[in-house]
Amino acid sequence: MVSLSSYIKKLGEKMSNMQPWKQNVASIIDFAEKIFPDVEVVTRELSGKISTTNYKNISLRAKKLGSALEKFGIEKEQCVGSLALNTFRNMEMYYGISGMGAVMHTINFRLHPEQVVYIINHAENRLIFLEPVFAPLLEAVQDKCPMVEKFVLLCAKEEMPETNLKDAVSYEEFIENGDESYTWPELEEDAPCGLCYTSGTTGNPKGVLYSHKSTLLHAWAGSSANGLGLQKNDSILMVVPMFHVMGWGLPYLAPMNGIKLVLPGMGMDGAALTELIEKESVTLAFGVPTIWLGLLNYCKENNIKLESVKQTIIGGSAVPYSMIKQFDEEHDINVIQGWGMTETSPLATANLKTPAMEKLSKDELYKLQTKQGKPIYGVELKIVDDEGSVLPNDGEAFGRLLIRGPWINKRYYKFEEDAVDADGWFDTGDISTIDSEGYMTIVDRAKDVIKSGGEWISSVDLENVAQGHPDIMQACVIGVAHPKWDERPLLLVVPANDKKDKDDIFGYLDGKIAKWWKPDDIVFLEELPLGATGKVLKVNLRDQYKDHLMS
Repeated sequence: MVSLSSYIKKLGEKMSNMQPWKQNVASIIDFAEKIFPDVEVVTRELSGKISTTNYKNISLRAKKLGSALEKFGIEKEQCVGSLALNTFRNMEMYYGISGMGAVMHTINFRLHPEQVVYIINHAENRLIFLEPVFAPLLEAVQDKCPMVEKFVLLCAKEEMPETNLKDAVSYEEFIENGDESYTWPELEEDAPCGLCYTSGTTGNPKGVLYSHKSTLLHAWAGSSANGLGLQKNDSILMVVPMFHVMGWGLPYLAPMNGIKLVLPGMGMDGAALTELIEKESVTLAFGVPTIWLGLLNYCKENNIKLESVKQTIIGGSAVPYSMIKQFDEEHDINVIQGWGMTETSPLATANLKTPAMEKLSKDELYKLQTKQGKPIYGVELKIVDDEGSVLPNDGEAFGRLLIRGPWINKRYYKFEEDAVDADGWFDTGDISTIDSEGYMTIVDRAKDVIKSGGEWISSVDLENVAQGHPDIMQACVIGVAHPKWDERPLLLVVPANDKKDKDDIFGYLDGKIAKWWKPDDIVFLEELPLGATGKVLKVNLRDQYKDHLMS
């Protein structure tokens, strides 16, 4: 009998008889073209018009784009920049750019112009695709981006605006001589396909470079039963921007599973989103809490119930109890909270409703849904103390959240040193708990947790409680200097109406939080400053109110 080792040596093969596969994310859109050709992709265009295409057309036009990029001289592993909205053309870029071997570099147009310049130069973009509405932004900084050779505006020839951008051309003109029969090249599994930069609230943004393999694994994991709760007949409203962590993977997940995509373009207000939801029978909606706050308020003011939506997946920042309750009680919509970050591709945990959760009271259910959920297969989590010792998963101990897995960042783009420890663990910068069932809860960002008299106070927990007050639209808690306790919590409130009663809010908090967590003061604001990804800029608020309690 021939031994296994002798057999393998004889054949000159590795430890299996399975066929090799060179991964390319464009295989997803090829698959969708063959198996789900007529599944729709709906876009609200800049004009406000709602247009419809399908996965077959997306695939054919992506190939035209891929061949046009080759003709232009884009080479494998070069970064191609985009300042783009959620539209069908952006879907084509996701596949045309990455599929031909280049890197889809999504640029957050909400960043400060100087950060946009830094990102373009750091990524060495020769070619940038942009919406016409963003032309003024790049016109003002193009002289600071000497490597950019050409700008492609995402519009038809007849829609081209007047612009002084270098060698500007419309998208339709750029791809018109492209080849619909273009064949995607075979790529190595670790070949890069996407590049996103962190929001850079403290220093320059850092790039995270995703591979074809990591992106495909992430999409498969998100499609799983413990992933994002997808169903075959879903119609997905993708409010999360496609520049934000590769659109949470949705540009890959939807065609992979033959699911209809509804893309809102610039129509992110309550009225525009409600129209799309009702017209396209949206069943599943993805976005950050600030977007849903506006939608819920619009529906309440206009006595609208979102009949078709069954679930909403919310990430980006913690989802307050009051929002979970409002979605359920007013719209019969189940909230799935997910957690991730640019460095995690982003999907790491999800809080899907289970049969056990169906047996809970409403209050118990909503409280459980405020947790960020359990890790999906492929992701490992642990919490450690300041000395690096592993803490118990008892739901009580909280420490620094570490993560590792096949779609987790190992090293930032163009950095020489690794961003992980010797065992491959990446420090997320979050303070968390993990309970005995595996549910992870973000207590706070390490930089946002309040240390008062040597004890920690969670700004996230305080915000969640405060936001349940009927007169509060948004709540933010920051730690500010205190002459006795080092730091104390300050509650910043955007009121829901004209009522600004501090005593009433303090009374509401009584019994819902530990007495020593009670904020030392409440400040009413017209709005909270938001960063490029919709998160509250606490660093700005801490600087503004740092001496508020010192007097």
